[in-house]
Amino acid sequence: MAESENIVVETAEKIFADLADAQTINNDKTGSWKAPLWQALSESGLPLAWVPDDLGGSGASLAEGFGVLNAAGRFAIAVPLAETMLAGWLLAQAKIASPDGEITVVPVSPKDRITLNADGSLSGRARGVPFAKAAKHFAVLAHGNGAISIALVDATKCRIEAGLNVGYDDSDTVTLDKVEPVTVKAAPKGFDQNTLMLMGGVVRSLQIAGALESMLDISVRYSNERVAFEKKISKFQAVQHNLARLAGESAAALAAATSAADAVANAASFDDAVFLEVASAKIRCAEAAEKGGAIAHQVHGAIGFTMEHILHRYSLRALAWRDDFGSESHWAVELGKRVAARGADELWPLVASR
Repeated sequence: MAESENIVVETAEKIFADLADAQTINNDKTGSWKAPLWQALSESGLPLAWVPDDLGGSGASLAEGFGVLNAAGRFAIAVPLAETMLAGWLLAQAKIASPDGEITVVPVSPKDRITLNADGSLSGRARGVPFAKAAKHFAVLAHGNGAISIALVDATKCRIEAGLNVGYDDSDTVTLDKVEPVTVKAAPKGFDQNTLMLMGGVVRSLQIAGALESMLDISVRYSNERVAFEKKISKFQAVQHNLARLAGESAAALAAATSAADAVANAASFDDAVFLEVASAKIRCAEAAEKGGAIAHQVHGAIGFTMEHILHRYSLRALAWRDDFGSESHWAVELGKRVAARGADELWPLVASR
């Protein structure tokens, strides 16, 4: 990691450690922790890290932003930092300046479509949009007139049906009914909804990997503190076996996610090699979220299932993140189609050459 990347990630980690302690948040039933955290993040420029200086952002590199998102996963951050970063990146593709405040991306599912009408308005419905209720604006990818467009939309102009994901974070349905965008511009050549899903897939993979790292740390610490039958449970072979399995899932997720992030950061476009890296990472990280979360809770026993314990902040969010921007089933099918169409002998050397 370059020195500049270290500085950016260290800044984020300090803010998270000071203002996003999992136990403190878990005990705060009023949500009073959110405003100070978002203010500190905004003052540091992290939400608009991927927005160039001339568009009102911080101008950080993709690699720097990916490092921040992995750290955010380790702290199970429950504010729209990742969503605002991704929205700023999307708007920047069309040279649209990002406004201040929380922003989220529409759509987040490969199956949902937003249409740019002939009169310039936007129509469509997007499900499972993270933090839509909290967002002031939406960065929207739209289809229409035979092309792809990117638009900035005032959130108050849309109908929002509140919902929650399995991690108890906002996951809302957004309906646009001939909504006039603040700004709309053509997307760059070759940019489409699959590109957005791939970028979102990298983001969620890094967050899942970070959450798994924390689940491993929490589980190891607990096993060295919990005593049963007059000895620490970490001494029992069955517990050691489970911790080894959890470490394996965490390592596999981190390796897959960081490899995909490196591929995106160093590629000129979202080509076949990037597709293979990202699709594989999203599949592997989603699987690790399920297996790793189950192991962590098994190590903790009954205490791990209580709302008072912090473990659920990580395990449930990891499970929620695996469905955003395409589930593992979606990417497994798409990966199979790509391999069937091009052949494994032709595609996999592209990854090996990176």
